[in-house]
Amino acid sequence: MATQTIPIADTSSEFSVSNAPQYDRSTPLRWVISHVLRIKGWLVIFLITAFSTEFLNAMIPGYTGQAFDAVLGDGDRVAELQRIAVVLVVIVIARAIVDFVARLGVEVIAASLQRGAREELFISLLGKSQTFHNRQKVGDIMARATNDIRQMNYMISPGIDLILSSMIALVVPLWFMYRIDPRLLIVPAIFMVFFAITLYWYMKQLSPVSNEMRASFGAVNANLNESVHGIEVIKSTGQELPELGKFSRNARKYRDWAVKQGLVQAWYLPTLIFAVAMAVALMHGVYLQQAGEITVGQLVSYSVLWQQFGFPVGISTFSFSMVQIGMAGARRVLELINEKTELDQNTGGYIGDLRGEIVFDDVSFGYEDTPVLQNVSFRAEPGETIAIVGETGSGKSTLSKLVNRIFDVDSGRILIDGRDVREWNLDSLRSQIAVIEQDVTLFSRSIAENIAFSAGQDATREQIVQAAKDAQAHEFIVAMEQGYDTVIGERGVTLSGGQRQRLAIARALLNEPHMLMLDDSTSAIDSNTEDEIQRAMHRLLEGRTTLLITHRLSQIRWSDKVLLLRGGRIEAFGTHHELLKQSALYRRIFSHYDEVEA
Repeated sequence: MATQTIPIADTSSEFSVSNAPQYDRSTPLRWVISHVLRIKGWLVIFLITAFSTEFLNAMIPGYTGQAFDAVLGDGDRVAELQRIAVVLVVIVIARAIVDFVARLGVEVIAASLQRGAREELFISLLGKSQTFHNRQKVGDIMARATNDIRQMNYMISPGIDLILSSMIALVVPLWFMYRIDPRLLIVPAIFMVFFAITLYWYMKQLSPVSNEMRASFGAVNANLNESVHGIEVIKSTGQELPELGKFSRNARKYRDWAVKQGLVQAWYLPTLIFAVAMAVALMHGVYLQQAGEITVGQLVSYSVLWQQFGFPVGISTFSFSMVQIGMAGARRVLELINEKTELDQNTGGYIGDLRGEIVFDDVSFGYEDTPVLQNVSFRAEPGETIAIVGETGSGKSTLSKLVNRIFDVDSGRILIDGRDVREWNLDSLRSQIAVIEQDVTLFSRSIAENIAFSAGQDATREQIVQAAKDAQAHEFIVAMEQGYDTVIGERGVTLSGGQRQRLAIARALLNEPHMLMLDDSTSAIDSNTEDEIQRAMHRLLEGRTTLLITHRLSQIRWSDKVLLLRGGRIEAFGTHHELLKQSALYRRIFSHYDEVEA
């Protein structure tokens, strides 16, 4: 059963899952607890069986002491020893069974926490805005999504498992000591006080070290990810040695924090205190036995019960370290989940079919303190193709990203079919707008799955093939050994630039969008193939509004209107022939394009 969410950050999101469990995100500890409480049944089973295991374990010293008294006594030793042996066998078997259930329970809890936290993080990342993702290091996100969440698993098992078992193992023997003689609790009580104080000091010293160690691990992972993705640039510029130096510095920093953690663990005092306390306790027990207050068997039982304190004391340095590292990981994951995002899914917003009218009404936008677009106003009628041209950095790509709300305007408004884009349901808006960019994103899946990505499982093989034919991709696909079932490498590195772009166009055509935004999408395609694609697109995109960022003359001439941007402002807007007459800048840019294509 889900717990009530206590948000501490902006909960807006571009994507959400209906009926998804809600968690308390106010602190890392409460967040972890709210995940664990979703499987209360297993939690109760674990608690009961963990207590039962330690209780049965603490019963063994008592019967061991009875065996000593039976040997030293005058009664029927054989019968008494047989009875004790049978009881001990039953206890050992019962302990093994309940211990198995306890271990099963804690593993289920740990695995459920890991799965739930990873799923929550992934949903959160899907719902974050593009602005958020632009400022994140992919390697650090991967470190949090994999290693930090895995540390949360280890925090539960063996971390919390050992701590809980240790605490029970410290408390239950006290009851059996009390049953022997209440005076035997004097030394254990004093030991418990000193143990709690030193343990608190240990945790206080370990916590900041664990946090820094997890952060430095994220830096190492981010550096590794950047180097692997940019390996071609590193090799082509001969920067292997500087990159090695940077990685080595990050790795040394992680190593230094790991050493500091080891130093903190080396000063773990409870083991020394336990050794001293055990010696004093045995002296006290011997004194009571010699005074005739307890029997030899009871002294043996007391000694064995004291030895049971050794495991929780010794294992604490490991188990509490696992918990600290796990909580540091939980804190890093929760920071990412609670990170603010600028856009909202607007589930209650307008849902309808796009006609394709676009109106920019005095729109301004900038990245943080850097203005990109200023006071942009224009109108695109349904079915029109608007070519957007301008010098590098004039804001062409940014303008297109405002239409489907990858970013939101700082001032002014954008209307689609007479409605502010912020009034639309985000899923409804984006599902009807296809975007094809110069930097095509493909996945390590089959070609058919990549084409059908936007349509999901609804696309048939016939529809996929037809879209590929329309995008002039069918010929090179069938030439591959496995055709449409060929699995392409990550980011489509096994394909040429033109092949990747044709697959992206096929993906867009399959979705049958009402609106298209093409960001220099045919830059890597030769002129002959481009002409074929343009003829196919001209037929298929008839009646669909298109924003076309391009530098190709053929596409500019084909467009209904041309929007010329300069320094984030509209320099001119009209047909190609109108701009040739009205704008000197357009004539200069057009002349440059003409020289490039020539």
